[in-house]
Amino acid sequence: MAPGVPRAKNPAPRRHPRPPEPLHHPPRDSRRGPRGRCRGQPAHRLALGWAWRPLAHGLDRDGQEGTSALRAAWDRLGPSRTPRLPPPRTAIESEIPATPRYSSSGVTILVPAYNEESAVEGVVERLCGLELGVPLTVLVVNDGSTDGTGAKLKELSGRFEALKVIDHPRNMGYGAALKTGFGRAATDVVVITDADGTYPEDRIIDLLACIDGGADMAIGARTGADVHIPLIRRPAKAALRHLASFLAGATIPDLNSGLRAFRRAFVMQYRPILPDGFSFTTTITLAAMTTGHPVDYITINYAHRAGSSKIRPIRDTLGFTALIIRTVLYFNPLKVFYPLALLLLGMLLGFLSYDLFWLDEPNLGDKTVFMFVAFVQVLSVGLLADLIEKKSRL
Repeated sequence: MAPGVPRAKNPAPRRHPRPPEPLHHPPRDSRRGPRGRCRGQPAHRLALGWAWRPLAHGLDRDGQEGTSALRAAWDRLGPSRTPRLPPPRTAIESEIPATPRYSSSGVTILVPAYNEESAVEGVVERLCGLELGVPLTVLVVNDGSTDGTGAKLKELSGRFEALKVIDHPRNMGYGAALKTGFGRAATDVVVITDADGTYPEDRIIDLLACIDGGADMAIGARTGADVHIPLIRRPAKAALRHLASFLAGATIPDLNSGLRAFRRAFVMQYRPILPDGFSFTTTITLAAMTTGHPVDYITINYAHRAGSSKIRPIRDTLGFTALIIRTVLYFNPLKVFYPLALLLLGMLLGFLSYDLFWLDEPNLGDKTVFMFVAFVQVLSVGLLADLIEKKSRL
């Protein structure tokens, strides 16, 4: 440094030139256009960018056919620049309901039994004699029977290879027996029927055809020409069925039929909320109807039962009513709160009209104010419950 020239306090750092980037990989800053476009992308890839992005991230909801069509289109545009597409997603990953044939893993027929000594032998013989063309397992859950049902099942298990028996140490309930059976079933499709001989076992093949056609649940509706339901129970059953149909927003021919075929995965999805009592079938019917699962019905007959019924008319009817409302509240709360809010709104308008037009001195009465507060509260709770239910599905 020349004498007399002051030294800089903070000299500028010496900059070394950066090596040039390879031609095939330009710097990131130079690849972005004015609107975020990538200048290094092929023209056909930019044109199909809306389709490429979902496919690249595994979000293709069109299945095998849609992926094949896009692959063929890209091959025509530029075979040398066509990227490798991911394999098509499975039904579980893409949330598209699959429709595999029920013959893939066989069929399990699940029979809950509680004190059915007089009828269980005939039911097991008919079920084990069914010709379904697929591996068949008849799974009987002895729900703590106190008569000779357990001994009869032990004898039958030695005669029929397809029969499997599970014993509950005590009576746990119809729904608990079904949940035990679904947990032990090793097939993709499970059929349930009763051990009292009231349901036509020969219609099981028709239920399986519905499952083969894509239904998650197929139900035998007891609306045939030969249906034996006690007259004392018919008004309550009809009222419950109409209430459930109104709240679910779909026609339900039979709310709690005991002859059904299921995809096992569908039942296991709702197993935590399914009750242990007779309301198992009612709950899963409402769950399927309010959440959009495909459900098919077939018409069946219903024979006289052997032995005495376990249903308690008054207590079970009240329980079913509360269950229907609670289940619909769980899956679609607005179906319950909106009608109640409309009822309160109508009463509010009636009281308001009386206070304003019928009284000599118009004045808002206590009933009008009470109805207004009740209407606002019910509507607010309904909207809040609906938001919570929608958020829980995310």
